[in-house]
Amino acid sequence: MAFAQDEFTIEGTVLNDNDDRPLENVNIVNLNRVKGTTTSQKGLFKIQAAVNDTLYFSYLGFKSIRVRVTNDWLKFGDIKVKMTELGIALEEVVVRPVQLTGYVEVDAKIIPLYDNYRYRISGIGSGYEGGQQQPGAISKVLGAIFNPADFLYNVFGKRPKQMKKLRQMKEDDNIRNLLQSKFDRETLMAVLQLERMDIEEVLNNCSYSEDFIRTANDLQILDAISECYEEYKVLNRDRG
Repeated sequence: MAFAQDEFTIEGTVLNDNDDRPLENVNIVNLNRVKGTTTSQKGLFKIQAAVNDTLYFSYLGFKSIRVRVTNDWLKFGDIKVKMTELGIALEEVVVRPVQLTGYVEVDAKIIPLYDNYRYRISGIGSGYEGGQQQPGAISKVLGAIFNPADFLYNVFGKRPKQMKKLRQMKEDDNIRNLLQSKFDRETLMAVLQLERMDIEEVLNNCSYSEDFIRTANDLQILDAISECYEEYKVLNRDRG
């Protein structure tokens, strides 16, 4: 039996739930260890993970899901993850109860439909500047620090683990590559445990323009939040 702190190479295949065809270039992020990868042309993937880590799967036009790594995954190896097309999910009126095999635990809050046969085990996804800030950004961050009830204080000051993951995301080339082609903020929301409106409010407080917030890709948003956080740390340290 593997322990939660032991890290292994996890392998699997991502399929279209509708026709069992492999899905290429599915973005996969280990939310615990902030490591990313993508699926091959045959839907295959490998990623470092430990027992109880949560893997986040996202793909354009499909409903994103989270899958928790279990000892059974490590034991039997050949795991198949099925993703549901958004069009099919929207047509479904009745949400069926979750019925799992017991081999894979799923975050029931965001799992797609048709969960009763979604998973089975055979045989027992260049850094650059995030964006241009408007004049006065530093003073706005400074004002946020001196107001304990301010939004930035609540986001940055009370989320040390998420801020650590923010730095890890910037350092992982696989995650940076996948974020460069994404505009939905979903991966950022999953890793940082923030809502979309929270991300927008952070950037507003750091004086990024509405146009940048609306049009930037997820990598640019990541870099922008990171830059804002670094300013927050410096000014907060000066205050102490």
